[in-house]
Amino acid sequence: MKMTMESTKTNKELITKKDIFRTNWRWLWSSQICWNYERMMSTGYLYTMLPILKKIYPNEADFIDMMSIHNQFFNTNAYVGGFIVGMDISIEEKDGIKAKDAVVGLKSGLMGPFAGVGDTIFGVILPTIFGSIGSYMGLKGNPLGAMLWLAVNFMVLVLRFSFMPLGYSQGTKLITSAENKLSKITDAAILLGVTVVGGLIPNVITVKMPLVFKMGKVTLKAQSVLNQIMPSLIPIILVVLGYWLLGKKKMNSTRLIILTMVVGIILGGFGILSK
Repeated sequence: MKMTMESTKTNKELITKKDIFRTNWRWLWSSQICWNYERMMSTGYLYTMLPILKKIYPNEADFIDMMSIHNQFFNTNAYVGGFIVGMDISIEEKDGIKAKDAVVGLKSGLMGPFAGVGDTIFGVILPTIFGSIGSYMGLKGNPLGAMLWLAVNFMVLVLRFSFMPLGYSQGTKLITSAENKLSKITDAAILLGVTVVGGLIPNVITVKMPLVFKMGKVTLKAQSVLNQIMPSLIPIILVVLGYWLLGKKKMNSTRLIILTMVVGIILGGFGILSK
């Protein structure tokens, strides 16, 4: 249908639940299409918003203007990005083209904080906690480990699908009320993740020192001495050392895995370490 050249005065109550549902699906499946280093998620954001823009802006000039704005640089965590899209829709539905500057400010102001929260919770904390628990259960032959991981991912999918409607219904009020709570939620999640991972270290990493020292009739086992200092001391040292190395320049997870394998083979070959 050809667009008219009439100006948009007010667009409140223009967007239906079906529109939000379809836009939500677009974001879930297409938020990172055509990702590039110049504009990152801009194409995915524009594609997500296209049906909404067509409905809000019958004026062709306004429509093109907003398309250009939504094709600007944008990058956040895709899991929680639906919040921003929902708030964006709410603002544009209410004020139309007059909200152009507000939309730019909303996107540029929120994409960083939401990326930090989303990356921490969905990119690190949940995979670390439930991935570690599920993997450990799998190592012990418990099939519930795989089921746990599937259940967690299903829960994450449900949460992702609820973010956009929540952002749309609450609008900018959501940020005002939750601004002081976001950092506390993130800190609590980090603390929980560190605690769980720390508790799993002795069970997942089974490294011992089999060295035995003999002085006359006295036999001294190195592992027994280490256990008196702190049980599972070697696994803890290895984890701390690995974490420290990851913070060094030119070190990444792939290189750390290779380095760990090489050092483990060498020390195991000389009988310094064993499982």
